Amino acid sequence: MRTIQMTLDDDLVTAVDSVSKELHTSRSAFTRKALRDALARYSLEQQEQTHRQGYERHPVFADEFSVWETEQTWGDE
Repeated sequence: MRTIQMTLDDDLVTAVDSVSKELHTSRSAFTRKALRDALARYSLEQQEQTHRQGYERHPVFADEFSVWETEQTWGDE
């Protein structure tokens, strides 16, 4: 693990300290989790963008998935 120095607004530090205290964790642990969560969200957004671009290049045909409609029943019919 590395120690780094960051510059943050005073109100952000106050909010992080308040939530960290409420969660019984350290500022560093809270920040590590927040950064991991942000990286996971970014990765998911990138995957969604890749999928969206793929469908833009190769759009779905109107009846492309109609063959699967009977497979969507839940047995309550």
